[in-house]
This record gives sequence, C-alpha cells and structure tokens, in this order.
Amino acid sequence: MRQIRTFSEERNNGWCVYCGGQYETDDHSPSRVLLDKPYPENLPVVPCCRACNDSFSLDEEYLACLIECARTGSAGQGESMRSRIADKLIRTPSLEARLASARIETDDAVYWNVEVKRVRNVIVKLAKAHAAYENSEPMLDPPTRLWINPLCTMTREQREHFEAPINTGVWPEAGSRVLHQIVVAAEGDYDWIEVQPERYRYLVAVGDSVVVRIVISEYLAAEACWD
Repeated sequence: MRQIRTFSEERNNGWCVYCGGQYETDDHSPSRVLLDKPYPENLPVVPCCRACNDSFSLDEEYLACLIECARTGSAGQGESMRSRIADKLIRTPSLEARLASARIETDDAVYWNVEVKRVRNVIVKLAKAHAAYENSEPMLDPPTRLWINPLCTMTREQREHFEAPINTGVWPEAGSRVLHQIVVAAEGDYDWIEVQPERYRYLVAVGDSVVVRIVISEYLAAEACWD
C-alpha cells in the first residue's frame, strides 16, 4: 500500500497506542494473519508494549479463522478457503474443533456461535491502531460506539451509507496522514484505504467524532467511534 510520511509532533508516538504503556516494540496493523502472502509493502506499523502485542495474537488468529469459516460455510479446510487459514487449522486442531462446535446448520442456513468478546477485542485493537496511525492521536479509551456485522446482513441503504466517503468539514492535526488524505481527495472526503484487495480496507474520519470503519475479507464490517 502507498505510504504517507507523517509530520505530526512526536509527542503522540512515544507510547503504546493500545494502553498508553511504554513503547517497547512495533505492531503491524492489520495483523498479517488477516492478509495473504506476498504481503503489501509498507504495512502500517504502530508503537505498542510487549504485553499488548502478545495479548492480541490468539484472538486475531481466532477471528481470521472464524471469518474464513463463516465466509465458506465450513469449519474444515475447504477448497475455497484461504490457504493460509486452511494450513493454520491443520496445525491447530484444537481451534478447528472449537470452530466446528460453533457451527450450527439448519434447513435454511449455517450459523455460528461467535465468541463476541474475542471479536470485539480484535476490532477495537485494529480501530485504535488505525486512528493513531492516520490521525497521530492515540485513542486510549474504549470507543463510545462499536458496531460489528457481516456485510451481507446490511440493507442496500445501510451498505451505501457505510461504503460512502465521509466529509466532516473538519481538518485534523497538521502533518497527520489523514490530513494529507483529505487534501488530495475530491471535496475533502475521508475515503477508504485499501491495504490488500479482497482482504482488508479501512477508513478513518475526524470531526466531532473519530470514526474508524473496517472491512475484512469483504465479509466482516465494523465501525468504531469516539465521540
């Protein structure tokens, strides 16, 4: 993906963007488990502490596998499944069994008992990382509003609203990446950033609220807001 240099003040870059703790390591956002090889160049990287970096990995692995199982309708290594996820399920039979037990099939459809806390944990982590990376302003508190659903559950009107660029009429911090985005965009819109086609994209908008929208594997949609 295209890399934009930030010229924001360094005061916002010296601590973990997730908890405010000591900056000890870097974290890719999105996590590479949500992407396919070869990975895009210049993946966003944010500062974090080692405890946060370590604490998200199992939940990110769970979410990546859950999305692929839900997308394909199978808890096994199906032919239509991303090869990286199929390999991970082979190497982690306990996770495959966990997902298989969460699968519910009826005459009409296939449903999944989702471990909501784990999904929310990853989405909030991603949203915090994108907000900090694009706007150079860490959002250390939990979002005031959080919405997570498959794209296929949206009405046409909901999908159009979700997909549309956002124009808040407000310019963010000088030197931030998100300011550069709206300056070069038509009419100052905050638009989608594609990390990897069909795998991951996000949008960050700054106004009265900070809004982060995320789409993973063109299946799971999420929106986190800080009012």
